[in-house]
Order: sequence, then structure tokens, then C-alpha cells
Amino acid sequence: MTRTTPARPVDVEALFPGLAAHRRTSTRLHPRPGSPTAADSSVAGPFRWPADEPWPMCTAVHRKDTGHLLSDVRLERRILSGAQDRELSAGERRTLDGMTRGRHAPGTRDEDPVPLLAVAQLYARDVPDLRTPPGHDLLQVLWCPFEVHGPERTIDVVLRWRRSDEVTELLTDPPEPVVVGRAECVPDVCALHPEQVVEYEYEGLLGTELQEALTEWEESLADDEDEEEDDEGEDGSGGAAGYATYEEYEAAMAAARDEEPYEVDYRGDLSIPPGWKVGGFASWHLTDPAPVDCRECGAPMPPLLTVDAGEWDGGSESWIPVEDRAQDGAAGVGRSARPTGVLLGRRLMRVHTCPAGPAHPHRLSFQ
Repeated sequence: MTRTTPARPVDVEALFPGLAAHRRTSTRLHPRPGSPTAADSSVAGPFRWPADEPWPMCTAVHRKDTGHLLSDVRLERRILSGAQDRELSAGERRTLDGMTRGRHAPGTRDEDPVPLLAVAQLYARDVPDLRTPPGHDLLQVLWCPFEVHGPERTIDVVLRWRRSDEVTELLTDPPEPVVVGRAECVPDVCALHPEQVVEYEYEGLLGTELQEALTEWEESLADDEDEEEDDEGEDGSGGAAGYATYEEYEAAMAAARDEEPYEVDYRGDLSIPPGWKVGGFASWHLTDPAPVDCRECGAPMPPLLTVDAGEWDGGSESWIPVEDRAQDGAAGVGRSARPTGVLLGRRLMRVHTCPAGPAHPHRLSFQ
């Protein structure tokens, strides 16, 4: 099934022509549970990996024997997914209760290599905003499922760029780690439904004049809504006096809230879409904007891949695809909102690459 982002609530460039200089496209990946093959773009699906090429291993020295069994993480998710519309059975509860964090691989030393997890495979033919090195058409993303690497004590991400037509004999049974540091480092297998959209730069980077204009516009929308509420109160329909009981008043107010127009704001509705995506801009909604520059040449590094915990939340409901609204309801309640099971940082991780040098080391940022 395709995924279609609804039209934005307003034409923001018509209101603020200066935003045209701060426009980019991105490709929303729209991961959803599926059964991709090595010929498909996917999250955690089979890779088009050469049979004669060693699988990447984590060789950093860190604790590798303690955490969650990878098999337990996957079994727990299968059980919970299968019980979405029913009560867990007694046997299922016992199984889940027996899954604990602990020292599950006592023979593994901190210095032993452990296999990386396959995270994402992206073909350029599917993802319009994928910036590939010359002659390459495939990106494969892997990571170590322990957030303990380097001075920042975070996850270690590995990128592999390929010419897919050169891979003829595939590795069919890649190794996997026995233990993972956190369950939220393990992605569920998802098919992708890529969709190119337009987005605009994070408001804190727009410049003073545009920021002030946007703030003034949002305040005017809030003032208009306040005037409407005052008018309701003046004619008696907004107060409790017109109702026989307070319960009737509360029910009427709840119904009125459901019918209220959506409150549009730049950050939540017009700027940067939520969810897994390729390209576009970085959002700095939890921290001050921080430059991400190449450590080799100093060039600014835009986001290549954004890994998000969710496809939307309470502040970004206008981005819910039309097809998911039909399936899950207007509020977007359902597995579609959290399809991959991944949670890095407080919500998301970005992989940045250098446009001036594809071989330059990538960098990560978190929100």
C-alpha cells in the first residue's frame, strides 16, 4: 500500500515567500510491517550482501554479555503484536515474565567481536533524496545494538554503499548478536513505502525577520481562536448555566472540542515531517541548533537518514498519511505510529554525511 501525506493546512510559501530559500525535499520512508526481500528497500529486511564479503563486526571493547536476548526481544514483540485485540493468555504472560535483562552470554568477553544488526537497506531507485556516491545505487545501514561507543557513549553506525548489480551471489544467513544492550536498539522488519515531500528549515535557523513574522502569524491565529471562545461565552452557549447538569455541560464541551479546527503551527505542521526519512532538514526541538560539520574538510553535513521512534505524535497529527487515518482513525492509534520498535536518544537519531567527500566519516546527532 502506498502512503500519502495530506496537503499542508496552509500554503506557507504564499504567506511567507522568503521561505522558498529554506525549502528542501525529503523522502518519508513510511516503514510498516511487511516481508521484504533482498531486492527491496526495507528496515531490517534481508540485505543484498555479497556471499564472499565478511559481515561487519563490532570490535570496540565494551560489555557484550549483558542485556536482552535478541530472540527474546523478537518473541516478545510477536506475542504483543498478536494480542493487540485480545487479552494475553496465561502462557503468554509466563513467557513474557521470564524475559529479563541479564548476563545471557557469560562466555563473551568485552573485546570479542560481535555481529552488527542489519538496520536499513535503501535503493536509490526507491528513494529520490538518497545522495549516493558516483556509480552507487544502494545504501546499507548497520549498527551495534549497544549504546556504549566512543566518548559520547552512543551507538556505532556503519554505512555500506554498493553497486547492486555487482552483487550476484548473496549471503543468505548473516550472523547476528546473541545479546543486545536495549530492546529499543532492535528494529522490526518493515517494508518501505517511500514518498517525497517538501519541508522547510527548523524555525530557529530561519533568521530574525522570518522568525518574527512566523511568531506574529501564529499569535494572530491564537488570538482569533480566543475571540471565538469569548463570543461563545457571551451568548450563553459557552457557560454551564444553560445545562440541566454539570455532566451535560461537560459532555457538550467535549463534543465542541472534538469539532474545533486544528491549531496550525509552523513547527508541527509546516516545517519538518516526523518519522523515518532520507534527506531534508534536521529538527532541533529539544536542544539549541548545533552545527554538524565534517571533521575532515569542515563542510556542513546535512542529514542523510533520520531514524525516529514514531511516525507521528500528538504535535504532528497533520502528517498522518491518508491511508493510516483510514486504518487507525483520525487520531492515528495503532501499530502504524510505532512500526519499527526503535528508540534512540530521546526520540530520534540522524546520520549526517559530507556532500563534499563521500568517503569522509559520517556523524550522528540526537534529539
